[in-house]
Amino acid sequence: MHSVSTRLPALKIVPAREPKTMKDFSFVTSAHPAFIESIYRDYVKDPESVDPELAKFFQGFDFALSNLNGKGAASAKSASSQLSPEQIQKEIGVYRLIYNYRRKGHLLSRTNPIRERKDRHANLDLGNFGLSEADLDTEFHAGNFTPLGKTTLRAILEFLNQCYTSTLGAQFTYINDPRKEAWLQQELETTMMQPVPLEQKKRILLKLNEGVIFEKFLHTKYIGQKRFSLEGGETTIPALDAILNTAADLGMKEAVIGMAHRGR
Repeated sequence: MHSVSTRLPALKIVPAREPKTMKDFSFVTSAHPAFIESIYRDYVKDPESVDPELAKFFQGFDFALSNLNGKGAASAKSASSQLSPEQIQKEIGVYRLIYNYRRKGHLLSRTNPIRERKDRHANLDLGNFGLSEADLDTEFHAGNFTPLGKTTLRAILEFLNQCYTSTLGAQFTYINDPRKEAWLQQELETTMMQPVPLEQKKRILLKLNEGVIFEKFLHTKYIGQKRFSLEGGETTIPALDAILNTAADLGMKEAVIGMAHRGR
């Protein structure tokens, strides 16, 4: 007998790419206000002298101010310079609050109608962002990072809870493609917030009823036969109905549906 040795190629370890999303600047919010002011002054003098992601935040902050005043970047710098270090610190805190709701809001979503969810340590309390209930009626420019624009912290919280902690949970910030992440964020915060038309509600109810009736028919017609129940997955029926009809309206000619694990 002859032995055959096979030499495997050396493995090349490639470091994981960091997602192209803005960082969570917790160190900034917990820092002294004078430190934040010094960072912002450095940014105003030379944007390349500060952390690139932090520069993006200040750039977005100035852009929000310029939109509000309608007088361009010069007015934005003038308006932002009127804010105290404490106000800038709270603005960053509100931004971090918005960022973390998008990243971890699904951990608080009410997806179980039977009982409350376990505490998954989402840590979305105001105190974690240098804010308190005393700030609820204060208006923040950071609201421009949402479709609301400049508004009160109370309105921002209500909006974020409606988007991310209601009966629908969405986890999407792990996506590395910024365009896909931005599209999902926009759909969740705009399209999904629109009321469902009455005719669409009727269509959803019709498909749910059809699924339940078909399930009962199989149970009475084929007693004792092994089958995999639809129970717990009824919403798949109206979801597929909506997907296929929308795809057909957009020009789709054929759809292939695959079933894994013996059609379960």
